[in-house]
Amino acid sequence: MLRSQNALRVSTFLAFVVLGAPVHGQDDPMDECTNLIVTKGASATGSVSICYTCDAPFPSRLAWIPSGDHEPGALVSIPGLRAKGDVRQVAHTYAVLASNAIGHMNEHQLAIGETTFGGRRGLNDSVGLHYADLMTLALQRTKTAREAIKVIAALASEYGYTQSGESLSIGDKEEAWIMELIGNGKKKSGIVWVAVRVPDGHVSGHANQSRIGEFPLDDPANCMYSEDVIDFAVEQGFYDPASGKPFNFSDAYHPATDRTKKGCAMRVWSMLRRATPALDLSPDYHRGVEGAPRYPLSVKPEKKLTVSAIFALLRDHYENTPYDMTKCEGAGVYESPYIARTERAISIPGTAFSIVTQSRAALPDPIGGIVWYSPDDTFFACYTPLYCGTRAVPAGYTVGDRKKFNWDSAWWAINFVANYAYPRYSLMKSDIQKAQREMEGGFLLQQANVESQALALHDKSPDLSREFLTDYTVKSGDRVIKRWKALGEHLIVRYNDSRGRSSRRTRPAGAGGRRTGGKPR
Repeated sequence: MLRSQNALRVSTFLAFVVLGAPVHGQDDPMDECTNLIVTKGASATGSVSICYTCDAPFPSRLAWIPSGDHEPGALVSIPGLRAKGDVRQVAHTYAVLASNAIGHMNEHQLAIGETTFGGRRGLNDSVGLHYADLMTLALQRTKTAREAIKVIAALASEYGYTQSGESLSIGDKEEAWIMELIGNGKKKSGIVWVAVRVPDGHVSGHANQSRIGEFPLDDPANCMYSEDVIDFAVEQGFYDPASGKPFNFSDAYHPATDRTKKGCAMRVWSMLRRATPALDLSPDYHRGVEGAPRYPLSVKPEKKLTVSAIFALLRDHYENTPYDMTKCEGAGVYESPYIARTERAISIPGTAFSIVTQSRAALPDPIGGIVWYSPDDTFFACYTPLYCGTRAVPAGYTVGDRKKFNWDSAWWAINFVANYAYPRYSLMKSDIQKAQREMEGGFLLQQANVESQALALHDKSPDLSREFLTDYTVKSGDRVIKRWKALGEHLIVRYNDSRGRSSRRTRPAGAGGRRTGGKPR
């Protein structure tokens, strides 16, 4: 068996990251992931954006998988793929930005995110590919969302699928899709699936609950599905054609429960209501009111979303709603939404990393594709731009050991600030938001100039342009780590001995002495 150098490099990467990848069960998930999808026509920058919070209990480790040419017969070794051997390699693979086994964006601006919805028990195979394998392999092998959907289905069919139900957000430079899939049982190999295109000008989202209900059977421009997606449901007793009801994927493969409504649909409700306040989306469905309709798969936002507006949508604790986690009884004197969680918000402590991608057809691929990336809780995160044309990633984003603190690790630097602020949320959040505005705002202000320089270099030499983008990407990440380390030290000093907002102690009433050197005289 032949393996090219890059095939071995990929297998080594996957062997490492699968050990740290989220392993989701088949119960209804609550503490996992959230996705927001912004189509080209809904974006203020003309970008297709895939936004993904990976909520899992491990430090994030970013990686750049280089492109490669592979010999005939080369194989990719996939840990855990025990029954059918290694995956056949293709002649050429594309470079991919990834972390913890999960591919984010490739060099052609194709981006993928995911949330796990569990679904019917007993449908996953005991051997086969993990959803993270499918995502990374698809990014290495395809350029468009439609191609990725077909490759994911083909790989699962050939090699099996070992996880539970999954929703994938897949976006390229022109369009975005939601693909939902679940195994078709241990007697067969592969998945049943459906994929629906998000209408241009709309935003959509999913959060650990199947979102595709009824779908058209004769509209290939906007919907694709496996041939047996209905027949298998009938065979398993998940759907009865004699009922007279149209087939509904989510009802068949992931029937809603009160738990998924409150823990999962509620996050979708919050994203859609904030994007389109005039819709006045009712909370009835996520509160379990009988007969309340599901939330629409997508909505048209009242204003086109900027990148910073997308960041804000991911930093949500249901503020200014009856479910505001900063105002509930468990929040305490400092209004922390984390002290006693009464709801499942988008922003939670147990986030490994989150991304906001930009795929833009108006620019060459190395410049047009960006992954705005941050480890840890979105509310305390700092998004740094990673251009898909980069040939390296910041070193501090590739390391993180939960058992050993390290200021040089982006995950630890941001995690420290978040954890230090949790008990005194209302006191410290303004300091953190100021740092976010400084760093993220600076990156966004620099973006046009950086891309103008990269474009000028690209016209002369694409390699020089890539070197420029690599240097900018690495230095940007280094700056974030340095700034968040300084922020953490600032918080320690400013709020030492429970001082509150003031950096100086307040003299007791009637005290006549003056403080010198921090001690009473």
